Amino acid sequence: MTTTPAHLDPERKHDFVFFFDVRDGNPNGDPDAAGAPRTDPDTGQGLVTDVALKRKIRNTIPLFKQGQPGFDIYVEAGVSLNSQHERAYTELGLKGDKNDKKQTAGNQPRARDWMCQTFFDVRMFGAVMSTGDKPAGRVQGPLQLTFSRSLHPVLQQEHGITRITQTRTADIDKGESTEMGNKHTVPYGLYQGFGHFSAPLAQRTGVTADDMESFWRAMTMMFEHDRASSRGEMAMRGLYVFTHDDAFGRAPAHTLFDRVHADLVDEHQQRPVRSFSDYKITADEDGLPEGITLTPLVAG
Repeated sequence: MTTTPAHLDPERKHDFVFFFDVRDGNPNGDPDAAGAPRTDPDTGQGLVTDVALKRKIRNTIPLFKQGQPGFDIYVEAGVSLNSQHERAYTELGLKGDKNDKKQTAGNQPRARDWMCQTFFDVRMFGAVMSTGDKPAGRVQGPLQLTFSRSLHPVLQQEHGITRITQTRTADIDKGESTEMGNKHTVPYGLYQGFGHFSAPLAQRTGVTADDMESFWRAMTMMFEHDRASSRGEMAMRGLYVFTHDDAFGRAPAHTLFDRVHADLVDEHQQRPVRSFSDYKITADEDGLPEGITLTPLVAG
């Protein structure tokens, strides 16, 4: 008889902490700052939004789940959200009229359930699907991520680059031979983020053990299939999952996160941090609260 590993059980609460790093790249450009790496202006620490990480997970899931029922992606490049809602109405044979409030109210629960069953990211992350002529309601997702923050300040750099050809023929005719551009990078940063999984909310959306396994797999490999010169070298360096033995939790998440530390190997180091080898990650498993197990999926 086989048993489901604790971290794959959607009927339990999970809290997790993860670490990833970047070398000579831009992990998350800020459109309000001309694409420069996001930073905390007070401390100089780098920031990466939850949205950026969810995008990588959404892009990774289809690589190994493409075509399998229940693993479509709702927030997909080049596909409007309203057209995804229309799929639900078509499949269920529903009629949509946003001006008919009674009809809309009756349709939305069925459409919402179909969206949860069909789209992995709706089931896991939730979605606001109340737009268009065929709304599908709202879903509060059981899986939530925080912003990630670098452990030390990062140095923002802007690099001028040139291209040997022009965009427009007219510029070539005028004798111009190069075109300027730029790239933003940080030399190095180790970032820490946190995540939470709510079993009661997962019961509402229909999360399965297969969903959990797919999510953890996507977390561990999301940087491996998201390579770009502008992002430099990015890697998952640590992923530690605290699993409670019930749906509501045995201990506050922050007390569990305090057990995972990323420290400089040389606490007196004076030179800038430029490598993961400058850090050591430790997870204290001694004396875990009753009913809590720790699963290191990636050990730094």
